[in-house]
Amino acid sequence: MLERLHGGEFARFGPVPLPADLGKGSVLLLDDPPGSVTDPYDVVGVFRCGGVRPWINISLARVAEGRDAVRDLTELMRIAQRRYGELHGCVPRPR
Repeated sequence: MLERLHGGEFARFGPVPLPADLGKGSVLLLDDPPGSVTDPYDVVGVFRCGGVRPWINISLARVAEGRDAVRDLTELMRIAQRRYGELHGCVPRPR
């Protein structure tokens, strides 16, 4: 799944790996996204929570001028994983 989203044709855009504590994934910033992609700011992560390996994908159409998009998307992923754990009664861990 990660290869399809941030590898292959998207590897040329230089995906930024997520910190190891968030599992496996990356942040992708597209200045000029290909036609099949609608949002130029994207983060995807696969992690372990209990006995399952869920994945979360967050896409944004815009990031406010002057913001650090990589940092903001990484923090959004951190919040999403923590919230997933709260909702499903598990503790998110790296793969």
